[in-house]
This record gives sequence, structure tokens and C-alpha cells, in this order.
Amino acid sequence: MMTLLGAGFILGCVFGIAARLGDFCLLRGLRQARDQQGAGLALRAWALALAVAIAATQGLAWLQEIEPARAQVVRSSFALPAVLAGGTLFGLGMVLARGCGARALVLLAGGNLRSLVVLASLGLAAQATLTGVLAPLRQALQGVGQVQLEAATLPAQLQLAGVGATPAALLAALLPIALLLWFALRPPGLRQAPREAAAASLIGALVALGWWLTSHVDVDPFDPAAPSSLSFIGPVAESFLYLQLAVGRDLNLGPMIVLGTLAGAGSVALITRSFRLAGFDSPQRLLASLTGGSLMGFGGVLAVGCSIGQGLSGLSTLALASIPACLGILLGCHIGLTAENSIHSQRGHTP
Repeated sequence: MMTLLGAGFILGCVFGIAARLGDFCLLRGLRQARDQQGAGLALRAWALALAVAIAATQGLAWLQEIEPARAQVVRSSFALPAVLAGGTLFGLGMVLARGCGARALVLLAGGNLRSLVVLASLGLAAQATLTGVLAPLRQALQGVGQVQLEAATLPAQLQLAGVGATPAALLAALLPIALLLWFALRPPGLRQAPREAAAASLIGALVALGWWLTSHVDVDPFDPAAPSSLSFIGPVAESFLYLQLAVGRDLNLGPMIVLGTLAGAGSVALITRSFRLAGFDSPQRLLASLTGGSLMGFGGVLAVGCSIGQGLSGLSTLALASIPACLGILLGCHIGLTAENSIHSQRGHTP
């Protein structure tokens, strides 16, 4: 019988394979869109993954296979300034580190040792924010500007506005899915990039699978845990913590997804012979990676997720609290990319 830990490893492994083969990366897509290169292929792939994630997650919810409302990211009460600030810091950290935590895992599996520095600083900052020296600052920030919504998800909000349950669920899901698919597939689009399209579709389906697995596998009927799906802030922090404090500590789902991602992406790197050891070429690059990882760790905890945990998993539940987190991430990326472009322009070349 499959255990949740085993299922989590397989889930992470398939994600690592798809992310490596499809070169899946939100930051890469945003850079392409800024520089008008590759018709924004990576950003279109992200849109396709999100469309599939929403469709599959909402389909499972309609079939009553999962209860997205029980997920941690689905909150009717949250500190709006902290979520926005956290997302912005995370996005800025992504630019400095040249990728999010999930991307760092995929690159590390291919021999990129710079990513190990990013992950170590991300994990340390996240754990310090959750339970360490930065916890008082986090608690203070989360106590400011509390927002109390009548409903935690878009379908529930539409029902409060007088729309019937079934029409509300369909309207809330079908409109964003249609817009995302239009953006992803309009020419020149992913129809000319089957590998990227397949990888993005698979990643979107994995998000829904994560919700299903944590709702049905190894569930205690007397004390069911909140369902979860792909995310990489808490899991990376938990992985480093487990490496240090494994004795007397139970291994949980997060580190298994991290380990699976490394295994999947690493297998692709070896099979395709793309494994290459790489390090830092300057102290400035090292400092940027350290700073970027730290900002992602701190900001990701404030935003209750990362570009995967909120940008795909959170939005797949149509949680209203995920919207400001994702807007913050995009804002942080925009600020970072604008500053990066300005610096390179002053130096007489483009990034």
C-alpha cells in the first residue's frame, strides 16, 4: 500500500522531471516578456500550468474528492500588508537569486552549486521567520492591517452575492481558465513547443494530485490534517531542519517532495548528459544569491507560499488570499528586473 511519504516522493520526482525537461520557470518567462524574446514561451507555459491546475483542482472539488476550503492557503482572515510585502520580497529575492526555491532545486540537481547557497539561505531565513529570531517581527507584521472576508474563495464569494452554487463554481473557474488558455495558446504560442506544453500541463495536474493525495492517503479519520500540495518554502526549511534534528523527529511530506524533486531533476540531468558542476564567478554573485535566498525565505513565510505554493497551488483553490500574495510576487519581480536592466544598461550591455 502506498504511504503518503512514498506518494510525496513520487510527486516530487515527477515534478522535478517535468520542470527540468520543460525548463519551467516563472522568472524566465517574465524576463522573456520584458526582453520580447521567445514570444514569452516560459510565461505561456506557466499560464497553461495554472489553467490545468485550476481545472483539475476545481473538478476534484466538484466531485467532492477534495475540500480546498480546508487548505492552509485558503483563509478568510489575513494581514493584507504582510502578504503583499511578503510576496514583493519573495519576487525581489527571485530576481537576485535567479530563480525560486523550486527552480534552485532543479538546478542543483543538475550540478549548479550556486543553487545550494540559495536553498541554504532560503531554508535558514524561513525557519528563523517561523520559529526563530525573526518570529517576533513576523508576528508584529501579521498583526497589522488584518482583513476579514465573508468568504475565503471566489466561488463562495459569488454565492454570497446571490449566484447559485453550481453557476458560481463554474463562473469562478471557467473565466480564468479561458483567459489563461487564450494567453498560453494564442499564436505564436505553446502549440509550437510541445515539450514545454506537455511539461506545463503535467505540473498543473500534479498540483491537483497533491491535493487529492493529502486528502485520501494515510488520513487519520479522527484528526485529518489540512490538505496541501506543491510548495517549497516550508518544505525546504523542514528539510534542512530534519538533516540536523532527525533523531526523535518524524519525517513528513515536505522533505519527501524536496528529495523527490532532486531525484527527478537529477535523473533527467544524467540521462540527457546535461549535468555540469558550476559555481560562483564573483563575490558579488555570491552576495546576490545569499540575499535573494534570504528574501525568499522571509517573504515566502509572510506570503504563506512561494511562486509555486501560491502561484499555482494557492490559485488553483481560487483562494482570495492568494491573489495579493501573487500580485506581490509579480511586483517584486518587476522591481528587481527593472533595477537589473538599469544596472546592465549603465554598464553598456544587456543581461
